[in-house]
Amino acid sequence: MQVREIPESERMRWNEFVARQRTGDLLQSFEWGDLKQASGGWQPIRLAVEDGGEIVGAVSILKRQLPRTNRCIFYAPRGPVCDSAEALSVLLDAVHERASLEGAILLKVDPPVRIQDPMPPFEQMGFRRIADEDGFGGVQPRCVMQLDLRPTMDELMAGCKPKWRYNIRLAEKKGVTVRSDPTRDDLRAFYAILKETAERDRFLVRGYQYYEQMWTHLVEPGYAKLFLAEFEGQAIAGALSFIFGDKCWYTYGASSNQHRNVMPNHLMQWRMIEWAKEAGCVIYDFRGVSPKQESDPDDHLQGLNRFKEGFGAQFVEFIGEFDLPYSKPWYWLWVTAKPRVTSLMKRGSRSKAQGSADL
Repeated sequence: MQVREIPESERMRWNEFVARQRTGDLLQSFEWGDLKQASGGWQPIRLAVEDGGEIVGAVSILKRQLPRTNRCIFYAPRGPVCDSAEALSVLLDAVHERASLEGAILLKVDPPVRIQDPMPPFEQMGFRRIADEDGFGGVQPRCVMQLDLRPTMDELMAGCKPKWRYNIRLAEKKGVTVRSDPTRDDLRAFYAILKETAERDRFLVRGYQYYEQMWTHLVEPGYAKLFLAEFEGQAIAGALSFIFGDKCWYTYGASSNQHRNVMPNHLMQWRMIEWAKEAGCVIYDFRGVSPKQESDPDDHLQGLNRFKEGFGAQFVEFIGEFDLPYSKPWYWLWVTAKPRVTSLMKRGSRSKAQGSADL
């Protein structure tokens, strides 16, 4: 086995390998690295293990320089993509060598491996498990809702809760329509609704330029699609969904404070499920939910669980985040200082009534 960095000329070969893997995720695609580089602050490094000329393991690392130092961090979002322990060991040895050259203080990973599946030997390889009690403390959500798309559309509709079926039909009856062919010009309307949602629900959103870059690097190549729910000629809800291989992810959703009674979100979700099914996907991932599966009046995330579960989706918990420290002193500083800096940043962001769940 040998490891080498994959160049631009092998973009499709990289994507084809990642997409067909059980844990393959758009965040390990070539395009996601391009997006993070174009949006500022990250440099993608794509390493693949090859055996007999075939890729058997891969990891797309995002490198971020730490301010006023010659140090950086390595983060592999939803990676590495590797089922073989032997290939994983070879791959991580190569990452360690690269980390020494780049001055990386750690490698953070969070592969979409379910807790009931065989566990990668991370802890035996020196990784530290990162605690996350609410499921949203990490970079990616640890708990999600997933819908199996293998049944027919009639069966999927029957799998929805009665109130959800009613709301889907009510939206249609009231005249809500969902456009799945918006142009780049429609991105402004979506972003306006997204900011409205952020102010109402108190989460952070990135600047508009980030979504323009997302359009360029994901929507135009066919890895994402914008949906807009409209009522009486006005966009009242919108969502960006990602698609890669046989999986689809509902990622950025927004809804206006107006006309909520016509249930645009129910119909929009159903149209996105139809699109994913038609595209040959077998999994529709609603992304983050609360890890608490039983009703808890003090858990503000329970509404996410109820809404997504209403479409027949099942609760899925991943193994979470792991850090591989490369420098103990620097890693100690990172672990000690980062929560304080993050807390200050969040406090400042909330004071501006802006906010977002970032990828």
